[in-house]
Amino acid sequence: MIMNRAVAAVAVLLLLLTGCGGGHHEAASPSRTPHSVPSPAVAENSRPGTSAWKVRKVGAEHAIEGFADHVSVLPGESFRLFVSTTAKGYTVTAFRMGWYAGAQARKVWAAPHQAGRRQAPAKTAGRTHTVTAPWQPSLTVSTRGWPEGAYLLRLDADSGSQRFVPITVRSASTAGRVVILGGTTTWQAYNMWGGRDLYQGPGGFDGRSRAVSFDRPYDGNGAVKFLAFEQPAIALAERTGLPLAYETDNDLHHDPRLLDGARALVSLGHDEYWSTAMRDEVTKARDAGMNIAFLGANAVNRHIRYEPTSLGPDRLVVCYKSADEDPVKDPAEKTQDWRLSPRPRPESALIGIMYTCFPADGAWKVYRPDNWVFAGTGAHKGDEFPGVIGPESDAVTAGGPTPRPIEVLAHSTIQCGTYTTTSDATYYTTKSGAGVFATGTMRWVCSMRGRACGHGVTGKAASFVSKVTENVLRAFAAGPAGQAHPVRDNLAKIRPARAGMAQGADLD
Repeated sequence: MIMNRAVAAVAVLLLLLTGCGGGHHEAASPSRTPHSVPSPAVAENSRPGTSAWKVRKVGAEHAIEGFADHVSVLPGESFRLFVSTTAKGYTVTAFRMGWYAGAQARKVWAAPHQAGRRQAPAKTAGRTHTVTAPWQPSLTVSTRGWPEGAYLLRLDADSGSQRFVPITVRSASTAGRVVILGGTTTWQAYNMWGGRDLYQGPGGFDGRSRAVSFDRPYDGNGAVKFLAFEQPAIALAERTGLPLAYETDNDLHHDPRLLDGARALVSLGHDEYWSTAMRDEVTKARDAGMNIAFLGANAVNRHIRYEPTSLGPDRLVVCYKSADEDPVKDPAEKTQDWRLSPRPRPESALIGIMYTCFPADGAWKVYRPDNWVFAGTGAHKGDEFPGVIGPESDAVTAGGPTPRPIEVLAHSTIQCGTYTTTSDATYYTTKSGAGVFATGTMRWVCSMRGRACGHGVTGKAASFVSKVTENVLRAFAAGPAGQAHPVRDNLAKIRPARAGMAQGADLD
């Protein structure tokens, strides 16, 4: 839960990554190497990329903006694009995000020049204060010939203003692959387009939406959360050449067999809002041998439900943040924090650690340097990487539950608003052999950008964070990590952080 403000566009990774070199699930076989499944990312990233993919000029509010009627589509499927602009015309260009020798994107498609029109203003409806854009479709886009992956459509108005529209071309199968999970529910939770999100509205917190719709553009440049918390990690993952699959929170909720045979799931920098179906599917896959990497903090914190809109199923994210206010009868589907009554299920049971701090600020401090995740980093016990922890963090807590065996990899003293506490990074394993890695900080992915991340993050930190992430991805792609990398439990040596809600948890 970070403050809802615009985040600077992601800087080029080229110099910063030089240190990188239920029961229906089937456990991945440890005898298979990750390259037993062909990696489309290798051939795709050998194609010419372009660094001219960024939004350079947002321009005036509502100068141009848009949204798609699908969060994701399979390769070859079509989606409708809804665009509003004050200009006489505009163009649309689709960029696939990846590595591409440091360019980070490839242009895959462009529409002919379109006539512009200003569509209706935002509409707020119902006791949930849900904001939608009651627009007419502008054009239909076919993804024929588009490889699976994360995409940004750039809208360019004749006036020079630009915005992004994100879309995922999802993978038909995740078997044998490392699954990159787009945090679409969290993008929408913080989307202030139309004046409301799940945190605030006219008059502050009480004026917030209780349900937010995908039937509207994203605020800012249209891809603020994706660029801040996901794009750098996607570039790194594609650079490794590992077999990747692309899915979104919406897909994970919708398909109860989505993770069949997957080697690993990667939750990126901010993946806070999860439904019951999402959590159940990931837990079952873990218990069948799928590894999980949590590259952020504050993940799996808010419990949500999905509901349909006029444009299709699962396009409304419901989160009252209060069990008493939520009218649903089933106590297991009340939309308060996962750790709270009436059916407490703390996120640490899945992640290993628990959300404890906002606003967090501190250096990520190495505690177990001989662990395999630090191979090739040259790290020593006590090495610190300033700025890497923030603006939210997780830790081992006395309130748990904490999976065992578990190994604390980093143990850091940080400032949390007005008090001092700790933050942890951990690795635990299950009986299935699955390994679960958690960084304990929301700034991990941002830190891959080095100084461009701000907050005192250095180029040295970028190389370190990138190398650790690469080590985790490669090990997790090979099969159940616990078989090759067993845990040396050291929890008894750690003083747990105090459990409880972070400062300002519903104000940020």
